[in-house]
Amino acid sequence: MATVRDMTPLDGSHARELRGDPITGDRYWSPEFMQKEWDHIWTRIWHIGGLSAEVPEAGDYLVHHFRHESVILVRQQDATVRAFYNACQHRGNRLVWDHGSGDGFTCSYHGWHYGIDGVLEHAQDPDDFEGGNPCGRVSLVELRCDTWGPFIWYTMDDDVPPLLDYLAPMPALMDYREPERMIRVVNRTFHMDANWKFASDNFNESYHLPTVHPQLTDNIDEDYKVTHFDMYPSGHNRMIELGQPSLRSPEPNQVRPVYAGMLAAWDLNPEDFKGRARDGRKALQQQMRKLGPERGFGNYFDKLSDSELTDPHHHTMFPNVTITAGGDGFSFFRTEPHPTDPEKCTFDYWYFAYPADGQESLMTIAGERPMEAAELEVFEYGSGIDLPDMEGSFLIQDLSVAIGQQKGFHSRGYSDAILSGQESRVRRFHEIMNDYIEGRR
Repeated sequence: MATVRDMTPLDGSHARELRGDPITGDRYWSPEFMQKEWDHIWTRIWHIGGLSAEVPEAGDYLVHHFRHESVILVRQQDATVRAFYNACQHRGNRLVWDHGSGDGFTCSYHGWHYGIDGVLEHAQDPDDFEGGNPCGRVSLVELRCDTWGPFIWYTMDDDVPPLLDYLAPMPALMDYREPERMIRVVNRTFHMDANWKFASDNFNESYHLPTVHPQLTDNIDEDYKVTHFDMYPSGHNRMIELGQPSLRSPEPNQVRPVYAGMLAAWDLNPEDFKGRARDGRKALQQQMRKLGPERGFGNYFDKLSDSELTDPHHHTMFPNVTITAGGDGFSFFRTEPHPTDPEKCTFDYWYFAYPADGQESLMTIAGERPMEAAELEVFEYGSGIDLPDMEGSFLIQDLSVAIGQQKGFHSRGYSDAILSGQESRVRRFHEIMNDYIEGRR
């Protein structure tokens, strides 16, 4: 398990720890700022290239395209994973375009073939090269690669700290949840008409919940007075909300349908909580501990605190990943920039479920899903599409707001965000970006 090293968090519930760097609109639409992000941030961080479960055998490989760059992640004979730039050393041709498996990579232009270790094994007319046969002495350019949780990570920077140091304290906060055992049961990518930072901003605050997600107040207490906010020196953040009806709910003391379903799912009678719905949180924690073993969770729940059983724990990992963990799984959110257009991005939503013994399916925001690895689904969301199985979900609500905000950033009437104390982690995110861009990290 990773350890927390010098990771005493700052209080993220107010602005006293912030410089006050302005969040100007051009950060979201300027090609010049997009280039600064590439030069100083994207080439200096750890990226998630895919899942370890997607490359179970030697020769299995993934391809991660990021802007104009492309990286191959391939399982080796010794069970490790190595990462290589997806470019033939002969004349730069891209070797592979999608996931696959085999004994290596053959260039479609002149037939050069590389083994899974990246070493050139075959070249046409090998005696026709100055210096002799290039086979065995030419290799694909390798990148640093590591794993944490269910993910394979790589970095383009030889000097970036080791992965667990870079991610600290997130592994220490999550390792006992056994993230490496989780199964991705929802795997969706949305092409968005918005800058990638909309999601990092959005998931670094809960101030928008009563307006954008009014339905969530029936089972999530978004009140900043009872919410825990952390800002870590590494640039990562955490927020913990209570899993109970908010006092801003239309009927905060009554058990409304979604919360009733949560109680009933653990054999609690919603009628028993009439007039005292907020007592359901403690009752759920006790019932989950009582019934967890017989429902296939073994001693898994024993590793979690009461809060971790029922309360959303949001981990925003600089710069573009958020993991929201619950008792039996977690939602994963990631945005990545468009190759050329700062006003477009891809948004990934994955849901990972704990493989409880005997559980064949589960409910997600995309409907009931089998307990098995999901195939990729891609949506050209743009400025909005009908998505019946996610209609009314928090995810579609967030994506819808992102479009209007992107338009507003162009206005001469906007110059900087006016943030509440509970939104301090939003400005903190932009200040960390500025630290990278200006050479302070």
